[in-house]
Amino acid sequence: MIVKGTYFQNDAERPLVYGDVEIENVKRQRLKGEPLKEGILCEPVMVGFCGTDNELMNMGSKGLMGPKFPPGKNRLINGHEGIVWVPSENRFAIVLIRGGDSYDPTRYTEDETYFEYGCDQADGLFADKQYFHPDMLLRIPDGYVHDGRLDLSFAKKMVFPDPFACMLFQLERMEDMGSAHNFRRCMKKYKCDETEARRIAKEEIFERTVIFGLGTTGMFIGDLIARNHKDSRILFIARSPEDSEKVRFAVENSGADYLRNDFDSEDDLARAIVEKLGGRATTFIGVSGTNVEHRIAFEKKVLGCNGLYNSFSLGPRIEFDTMPFGFENHLIIASINFRQDHMEKAISLLAESNYDRIVRLIDREEFAKDPIDAYKNRIYSKSAPMKTAVIWNEKYIDTTR
Repeated sequence: MIVKGTYFQNDAERPLVYGDVEIENVKRQRLKGEPLKEGILCEPVMVGFCGTDNELMNMGSKGLMGPKFPPGKNRLINGHEGIVWVPSENRFAIVLIRGGDSYDPTRYTEDETYFEYGCDQADGLFADKQYFHPDMLLRIPDGYVHDGRLDLSFAKKMVFPDPFACMLFQLERMEDMGSAHNFRRCMKKYKCDETEARRIAKEEIFERTVIFGLGTTGMFIGDLIARNHKDSRILFIARSPEDSEKVRFAVENSGADYLRNDFDSEDDLARAIVEKLGGRATTFIGVSGTNVEHRIAFEKKVLGCNGLYNSFSLGPRIEFDTMPFGFENHLIIASINFRQDHMEKAISLLAESNYDRIVRLIDREEFAKDPIDAYKNRIYSKSAPMKTAVIWNEKYIDTTR
C-alpha cells in the first residue's frame, strides 16, 4: 500500500523526506512465547516530535541509519509518540512502541530481539496509514471522545505516554535501588526491622534531589517524585530564566525549587546548589545531556555520602575519582526502559494532567513542505517550544475541546 508520510534515509542532503512511501503488514511478536500476528491498519491522528527523531535525521545525513531500517528496506518511517484511529475496532488507541522475541522488550538480553515502531526496524506513525500489532494498541480512558472525534486537549497529552512511562520506570528503579542501598544503615539508625528500614530508605533517598536539566523528562520525573514522596525537596537546575514558561510550569507542577545556572564557574554553581538544598544531594538525576552533570555531582561534591546518581542523559561520559567514590559509597544507575504497565499508567495519569499546556502545534502542510527546515528552525531550534506535535488527520480531532 502506498501512503503519504515522512521517512529517514541515508542521504547527506535529504536525510528526511515527505512523499509517497510503501507500507507492509509485517507479522510481529509482542513478547517471547506469544504468536506472530499480522498488524491492524490504523490511521495516525496526532503525532509528537521527539529528540530521537532529530538524532535519527542526523544519523541519516551521516549514512548511519542502515541498522535502524526495517529488514529489506532502505528507509524508516519515523514517529513513535502519538494516538491513532483503529477503523476496524471503531476506537482510538495509543501505540505501545516496543515489542519482540523477548520477555521484556525494553530490557532485552543479548540473545533476544526487539523492534521499536518509528525508531528501530519497524515503521512508525508519520504516515497516513500504518499497521500495528493488535495487542500493542492500548486503550484510552473514557470521556475524551465526542461525536467520533477526540478532544484536542486530550490528544496533546497523548504525545507523552512514552517518555512519561520511562520516568515511571525511573521512579520505580530509584525507589528499589535507594531502598536496597541504604536500608542496613536505617536499621541501625532507627533501630527497626528490615521491612521498616527499607520503607524509610525508600523515602530518604529523595530527601534532597537535584534534577540537572529541564526538558520534558526532567519535568516528568520531578512531578512523579513530588507526587509519591511528599517530604522530598526537589531542585531543578537549568539555564532558562526564572520567568520562562517552562520553568514556571515545572515549578508549579512539582512544587520544586529552581536555580538558574548562570554562574561564572562550576565551583560557584556547586556551592549554590548545596546552599539551596540545605545540604549535599541524596539523589542527583542528570538529564541535561552535558558533561557538566558528573563534574558537579562528583568532582564538586554535590552528591552526598550514600547518594544515588541516575544518568538519564544520552551522550555524556561519567567520570569519577575512585577513592572518594568508594568511601562515600555512591551508587550509579542508568537505564532507558519501561513496561506496558508503565505505559498504561502513564496514559491514565496524563489524561488527568495539564501537560497539554506545553504542547505547540505545527501545521501539517507547513511541515510536509520542508520537513528538514521544520526540524531545524521550528521543532528543534533554540527558540522551540518544550514539545511540538502535528495533527496528522484533522477529521478525528475536535479543536473546540
